Amino acid sequence: MKILGIDTSTKFLSLGIYNDGKVYEYNLEVGHKLSSLLTLLIKRAINAAALEVGDFDYFACGLGPGSFTGIRVGLSAIKGLSWATGKPVIGISTLDIMALNAESKAKIICPVIDAKRNLIYSCFYKFVSGKLKKITPYMLLSKEELCKKLKPQSAVFGDALNLYKEEILKETPGLTMLDKDQWYPLPHNIIKIALGRIKDKLLDDPVKINPIYLYPKDCQVSK
Repeated sequence: MKILGIDTSTKFLSLGIYNDGKVYEYNLEVGHKLSSLLTLLIKRAINAAALEVGDFDYFACGLGPGSFTGIRVGLSAIKGLSWATGKPVIGISTLDIMALNAESKAKIICPVIDAKRNLIYSCFYKFVSGKLKKITPYMLLSKEELCKKLKPQSAVFGDALNLYKEEILKETPGLTMLDKDQWYPLPHNIIKIALGRIKDKLLDDPVKINPIYLYPKDCQVSK
C-alpha cells in the first residue's frame, strides 16, 4: 500500500510518503511561496521515493484550521491528484495531526494555532488505552477563554505560543510547554492517522471534502 499525505495549513509543507511499510518525511518551511512550490515539491518527493503519482493507493490532506490560503492550495492539489488517478482521499484535521506530537503521559493535550485577530485555534485531547481521543470540539478562542479551560499538567504547543506563552503560563501554572520542533504537523503523524482511517474504512468523497474553517462565514476568504 502507498499513501501520499500533506498538510499546508502552517508555514511548513509537511509531506509524508508511505510505501509498503516505509515512511519518508519532508518538512519544509515554504511560507508565502507555497502556491508556486507545492506541485514541484510533491513531484520531487515522489521521484525521490522512486514512485509515480499513479502508484499511490490513497491521498491524505490536512484540512486545517490554519492559513486559509495554505489549506485551499493543499486541498486543491490533493483533490487534483485524486481526480486524476481515481484514488480515495482522507481529510484530517491539522489539530488532530499536531496532537500526536505529545506524549501519552500528558493529562490533557492542547495544540494551539495562531488564528490571527488575537484568537487561537485549539482542541483538547487525551490518550485512552493508548489511543488519542478528542474531548472537545475544534475551537476558536481568545487567550482568556483558552486559559479558563486549561488545567495543570496539560501539554500545550503550537505557534500561538509565539504570542501568548508567558501569559498562558502566568494564568495556568503547571503546564508543560513542548519544544518548537513539536509545534507543527509532522509528516509521520499524517501517515499514522491515514493508516488508521483506511483500516476503519473512513474515507472522504473528494468532491464533498472541505477545509475546516472555524471563523464565521463573513470572516472567511471568498472563493
